[in-house]
Amino acid sequence: MRALVVDSGKLSLRDEPTPTASAGEVLIKVSLAGICATDLEILKGYGGFKGILGHEFVGVVTIGPDALINKRVVGEINCVCGRCDMCTSGLSSHCRRRTVLGIQGRPGVFAEFVTLPERNCHLVPDGVTDAEAVFTEPLAAAYQVLRQIKLETKTSIAVIGTGRLGLLVAQVLAQFPCRLTAVGRNPRTLDLLDRKRIRTSNVTEFSHWGEQDVVIECTGSPEGLPLAMRMVRPKGTIILKTTCATPTPADLTPLVVNEISLLGSRCGPFSDALGALARKQVDVQSMISKQMPLSEGVAAMSLAADPNHIKILLACNT
Repeated sequence: MRALVVDSGKLSLRDEPTPTASAGEVLIKVSLAGICATDLEILKGYGGFKGILGHEFVGVVTIGPDALINKRVVGEINCVCGRCDMCTSGLSSHCRRRTVLGIQGRPGVFAEFVTLPERNCHLVPDGVTDAEAVFTEPLAAAYQVLRQIKLETKTSIAVIGTGRLGLLVAQVLAQFPCRLTAVGRNPRTLDLLDRKRIRTSNVTEFSHWGEQDVVIECTGSPEGLPLAMRMVRPKGTIILKTTCATPTPADLTPLVVNEISLLGSRCGPFSDALGALARKQVDVQSMISKQMPLSEGVAAMSLAADPNHIKILLACNT
């Protein structure tokens, strides 16, 4: 099968063996896959991953149980043991022995086929297109924020970074009562949110420094945490979404002096994401800049790094 492989920071399209599903796994024919910031950071060296890249996808099960065969699915990225202390205490996404699809110890989805544990698969509702379903994993990560903070009408929240994830986080929070502002640099993505009637501010014009109850950092940049510390109020909360290949050390003194709560935030609830997509509560279609065949995957990764593009999708079996 064809696959997009990263090795020592170099990306290439290769012929790889079609994977074989082990016991408890399914074989999935990948329809569409999405390129995200983590993929770009892995290409720069983040995590030291080598192998088939990619973790956002929708596909069709070709080998598996009758309940899934020939059905469209999306999949959770953490493949877990089910036996360690994390798994048995309800924290399986932090399994001590986990592999992570296209990120850690497990081949990803920028390929014609991929295997995944059956329990990781979620059926795609009939009313959700493939182009929408491919956003399930990052949209679930956006919904995770709601499990980490309490929202009230008076809560002031700044989402900093209006890239792929920031756009999703802002749309999710806009469904709930709060005083929301999306802060970014890219006029195109700021305009996209403006058209959805979500309050925005260019970071160069932002004036409410030290006043935000919650700052959700989605910049994808080492500059994000220092910026978040300038925005949040004393005893406020910062939620970090960014992972970087070469993070820049930040002066964490403001966290101590201002007694700021700092929360990491990673994967989230697929059921919430699929439900929102089925109800058309989150617009993902407007985020798609281009769909390209897997054969043009190297060029697609370059386009995904261009701020003039938002989401690049790979058609993996065309």
